[in-house]
Amino acid sequence: MKLSELGHSLVDQRTKGMPGGLAPLALDALGTQGWNLLHEDLPLPVAVLRQRALAANRRWMQAFLRHSGAVIAPHGKTTMSPQLFESQLADGAWAITVATVHQIQVARTYGVERVILANQLVGRQAIRYVMGELARDPSFDFYCLVDSVEGVAQLAAAARAAGLGRPLQLLLEGGYRGGRTGCRDLPSALAVARAVAAAAPMLALRGVEGFEGLFSGSAEAKATAVSGFLDFLVEIAVAAEREGLFGPGPLLLSAGGSAFYDMVAARFARAGLTRELRVVTRSGCYLTHDSGLYAQAFDDLLRRSPELGRLNAGPEAALEIWAYVQSRPEPEKVLLTMGKRDVSYDEMPVALRWFRPGGASGRAPAALAAGHVVTGLNDQHCHMTVPANSPLAVGDMVAFGISHPCLTFDKWQVIPLVNDAYDVVGAIRTFF
Repeated sequence: MKLSELGHSLVDQRTKGMPGGLAPLALDALGTQGWNLLHEDLPLPVAVLRQRALAANRRWMQAFLRHSGAVIAPHGKTTMSPQLFESQLADGAWAITVATVHQIQVARTYGVERVILANQLVGRQAIRYVMGELARDPSFDFYCLVDSVEGVAQLAAAARAAGLGRPLQLLLEGGYRGGRTGCRDLPSALAVARAVAAAAPMLALRGVEGFEGLFSGSAEAKATAVSGFLDFLVEIAVAAEREGLFGPGPLLLSAGGSAFYDMVAARFARAGLTRELRVVTRSGCYLTHDSGLYAQAFDDLLRRSPELGRLNAGPEAALEIWAYVQSRPEPEKVLLTMGKRDVSYDEMPVALRWFRPGGASGRAPAALAAGHVVTGLNDQHCHMTVPANSPLAVGDMVAFGISHPCLTFDKWQVIPLVNDAYDVVGAIRTFF
């Protein structure tokens, strides 16, 4: 990837999380300043990525892929960080998945050669950009989704006008009633697949795709619903293959958010198709994991697939938000310098550890006892209920785990990388 320009990009005191008075400094130089979070070298709130946890999570996913035989196209929208894309590609990622044309533009700017747009390609500007990239760069390997005959007609017309000399590669999206995009039944899916085949050589149907992550209910109910949905995606693929509707090359079966990728890999591996098959999972949140939604999802995964617990140590939360205690107006309530502009809040952050500058809490952060519970967030304030005997006082530092990494990354342009002693050893930049 082409990251040298990014490493030379400048940060200064206008960049959220950077110290006041910081003169313009290259991003790559942040790890050489001798900063330490616990020494208060950074203002709070600040988001940090724990280097050791990132490495452990990368090892976990590599082990899972070896075990399952699947490949991964991690969803770039989770981090929108080209430096983290590079680490995922270095680990063997088959592609980077995105959701919007802006995200394609970021990936292409930094040299990503294979992109899955896990969405429909619609709109003049989006279609113009993709067609231009395909015409400009013959090595650009691009895939997007279709779920309607109307969408097929629009893409066929655009591909014909662009005169690419190669087909636009499409994945037929299956969906379910009440869900997001995607064909709801086999007849409508086959109608779309036939329309793509009829539009050759402008278009080529390369596989079948779906997203299984929005079912609700108990863990057991969600797993049952996901199983049925994956069966439906396989049914579409088998029927389309029987009619000879797929274009040349391996047939792609793709699903897998960050909660059910074990089920996706196992079901697709036994799809019963006759041609070469590539199973593509798209988990993005594995890289940082979390302390809420995906921590619970991983526990559920191990209950479904206990053999995966023998691969190696499971993922651990790598992304933390640190804030100061700024007020303790009541014995069982504290306010901290963190709010909705700093952290995701589809589930409340989890208080993990605390540290008192000057050493009263020890030389390292100490775990917080049960009863320290975030009850609400304002724009810039965190409300937390604490035990009456909580040690927290004004000026103490508290580390929070987050739930749903995507909606925390998008609040930070620059995120420091820290080692186990909370020395700043580098930084990543995001593009939201």
